[in-house]
Amino acid sequence: MRLRDKVAVVTGAASGIGRAIALAMGAEGARVAVLDLNADGAAAVADELGGDAHAWSVDVADAARVATVVAEVAARWNTVHVLVNCAGWDRPMPFVETTPEFWDKILAINLKGPIACTHAVLPPMIAQGYGKIVSIASDAGRVGSTGEAVYSAAKGGLIAFTKTIARETARHRINVNCVCPGPSDTPLFQKEFAGPSPKLAESLKRVIPWGRLGLPEDIAPAVVFLASDDAGYITGQTISVSGGLTMV
Repeated sequence: MRLRDKVAVVTGAASGIGRAIALAMGAEGARVAVLDLNADGAAAVADELGGDAHAWSVDVADAARVATVVAEVAARWNTVHVLVNCAGWDRPMPFVETTPEFWDKILAINLKGPIACTHAVLPPMIAQGYGKIVSIASDAGRVGSTGEAVYSAAKGGLIAFTKTIARETARHRINVNCVCPGPSDTPLFQKEFAGPSPKLAESLKRVIPWGRLGLPEDIAPAVVFLASDDAGYITGQTISVSGGLTMV
């Protein structure tokens, strides 16, 4: 088991990609802190994991709450070894139709949230001279995406933030990397993308070389790898898991 006895914090873990990551980490022996705004969903995933897993209700946009929860995680298991920044949200629309309130929500969840979570876990990681941080960005942050201007900006910012923190913390033996999913079949995709545009999924399948949308289970193994000591000499990197849609 590649993560035996490691304490792993996974945000956005109640459903979709976050849930798949939490379950994959549990299968590799991690003690998983399941964090999500959806308290019932987080509790259900913790129950599914069994063992020593535990759920916390947290809005990653609330930096004070994030700090409190990370302190509780560290108190429960004495430290934190792994952070996966997976919580995210978007709603596609032309940029000219967006509002400052929409920008604030997108940036708060997708950029400020990971910043707050990273800030909270770094002290214990630095103290122990070990840590793994994996942020779920997006290929939208690498190449742009029509209808996702502010989301793309947030994810691009997350990629840049990841590289900077990787440089700052390498001397403490903390690995910091990004995984960028392409279009993936998640509850968020079904609600905000496929629901309003029923033909969208089929059109995406035609342009993805692999011939299908990504699945949460496609993303989780890449995250587990980067969170493990198998990736001990990898830091500041961005890995696309998109079925070949982007090759940059």
